Amino acid sequence: MSSILIIEQILNGLQFGVMLFLMAAGLTLIFGVMGLINLAHGSLYMVGAFAAAAVAGLTGSFLLGLIAALIAAAFAGAIIEMVVIRRLYKAAHLDQVLATFALILIFSEGTRWVFGSFPLFLDIPDALSGPVTLPGGIQYPLYRLTLIAIGLLVALGLWALIERTRIGIQIRAGENDREMIGALGVDISKLYTLIFALGAALAGLAGALVGAIQSVQVGMGEPVLILAFVVIVIGGIGSIRGAFVGALLVGLTDTLGGVFLPELFKLFMEAGAAQKSGSALASMSIYMLMGLVLIWRPTGLFGART
Repeated sequence: MSSILIIEQILNGLQFGVMLFLMAAGLTLIFGVMGLINLAHGSLYMVGAFAAAAVAGLTGSFLLGLIAALIAAAFAGAIIEMVVIRRLYKAAHLDQVLATFALILIFSEGTRWVFGSFPLFLDIPDALSGPVTLPGGIQYPLYRLTLIAIGLLVALGLWALIERTRIGIQIRAGENDREMIGALGVDISKLYTLIFALGAALAGLAGALVGAIQSVQVGMGEPVLILAFVVIVIGGIGSIRGAFVGALLVGLTDTLGGVFLPELFKLFMEAGAAQKSGSALASMSIYMLMGLVLIWRPTGLFGART
């Protein structure tokens, strides 16, 4: 198997991983700070994708589409937090699951009512279309490289926000002792709304960016949500660093497994059976990875031990 193919698939895995990080970062902040299981996070990913596709289609500007995705997802997240989520913080996890699952249905049917059942398509901007030549003569899509760069920049920005700003101190304190920071004068309600809107904006950004390489359709957020939960379990709930490392591990495991496991099985199996068996094992590989991590470290790679 050629080294070019291996490098291309590693880059594909990195691109998939950083997009998962944008989803998982907001989800782990919400769960770590608020203690809330938010199944509707995938719907905010979908909102960002549809907002970007609609605005880019009307204006012809991909950048305006991205801005619209951030605003629409953040606004939707803030409204959800103030109207619904705020009433669930002290509720049992089962109540949180049922309420946020209801939000999935509302968002899905609402989106279908506004945009219809047919998928939308978001075009890659001309400046980012086509391949770029990497060292070694490797041709790789410029847009996918841009996605990797954006994901890394967002990860750096989140780290700076959490570790180097006053609001980051409040977020970290809220994760450890929300009653104490409330007693010290921090407005917990505003802090929670801000965190939820930030997480929603990151999900919307991921949806918009991925929407240019996939179709934008109702229900597109649910499969990604499952992977995002796997990421935060592997990385450790509440840890941005864990979400980043976990997302890269999941992205690389899923991508490399899907390509190379069928090829490995062809060494001792008939081609059709090898493809079927390898694909099946590849689809299970991220859950096997999660199981191995939890056996070794039950709180995740960077989760706090209790």
